Amino acid sequence: MISFDYDIVVSGGGVAGLTAACVFGAEGFSVLCLDPAPPITERDQSGSDLRTTAFLQPAQALLERAGLWTRLVPFAADLQVMRIVDAGGEEVAPRLTKEFDAAEISDKPFGWNLPNWLLRREMVARLEDLPNVKFRPGTGTVSLFTREGEARVGLSDGSRVRCRLVIAADGRHSPMREAAGIDVKTTRYGQKALAFAVTHAIPHGNVSTEVHRSGGPFTLVPLPDHEGRPCSAVVWMEEGAEVQRLAALPEPDFEAAMNARSCLLFGPLRLVSRRTVWPIISQIAPKLYAERLALVAEAAHVVPPIGAQGLNMSLGDMRVLLELAEAAPDRLGDLDMLETYHRRRHAEVQARLAGIDLLNRASMMRAQPLRDARAMGLNAIYGLAPVRKSLMQLGLGVH
Repeated sequence: MISFDYDIVVSGGGVAGLTAACVFGAEGFSVLCLDPAPPITERDQSGSDLRTTAFLQPAQALLERAGLWTRLVPFAADLQVMRIVDAGGEEVAPRLTKEFDAAEISDKPFGWNLPNWLLRREMVARLEDLPNVKFRPGTGTVSLFTREGEARVGLSDGSRVRCRLVIAADGRHSPMREAAGIDVKTTRYGQKALAFAVTHAIPHGNVSTEVHRSGGPFTLVPLPDHEGRPCSAVVWMEEGAEVQRLAALPEPDFEAAMNARSCLLFGPLRLVSRRTVWPIISQIAPKLYAERLALVAEAAHVVPPIGAQGLNMSLGDMRVLLELAEAAPDRLGDLDMLETYHRRRHAEVQARLAGIDLLNRASMMRAQPLRDARAMGLNAIYGLAPVRKSLMQLGLGVH
């Protein structure tokens, strides 16, 4: 009889890894969560992640089961309307605006938006309430040895732990994926993204806005008010060299540039955080598992930040893993469970990645005839109510 230190080892203490630890810990599994870097849980602390995560509707039930929802909802901003603005003409003002309202398909908003640094803070606090979960920030995973019945994970402090299942939630350069010899297919767009927060004169009204011109979308996502003023998180995607130029601008010049790019839809924007730069790629692993190992989140798939799909795809991974673990807890981490996980997730992940890739390439178009075609396509989709509603449901992951 094999003696296990834990049921599950989660490699990675970002938002995805902490969520996995909460999800499985709340269901009674013994969990060790590891990350080489302690989480940064304050907005203005050096190195804090100023990006935001939008949890779409299907995430709510999983977060409730994990004991996270009641912690997060006081800090969340509703995403009631998704507004797409085509500003791709020669004129300065937007030439086409279409709004997709969640009320057409549901009595709930599309989702809820929260800053990543705050998510980490609340998730770490939740782990402290779970006696069967141990979180070891500052300790990473460095090696993986598996047999049919167990996994042995080598840690950066020189120790080793035995478990039934390893969940790799350790990012696009996942050490556990690499240790298992699983390759990835990567698509590079020559883009980067600027992430920052702004305040503005006109309230956002719980409207998430994507402004398309060329180079990539300029997206404003609602946040709770900051210092008494309406506030939004911004992700500004552009060609890499242009992002580096923008990131280096003096603040007044940067504010002038972002106001021009925003079409002043919310009035003048004022920068209220530092600017951070993130690479934009698509990436997918051909296999989402190896012996005693499940890949989730960016260890399995990476998509550009369009349509709030990234973490919600990751939560889809965890939802399926949890269902399989609960259906046969005595077979946690065995080959049949992991093959089933791959079958249930990989085709959907591929389809979503292909769709987001297409949307991103459309948003990058510089040639005027192609931008005109993009606007006509948006107009046509919006004008057909059944198609519009189906696309909204598809975006939520509702089939």
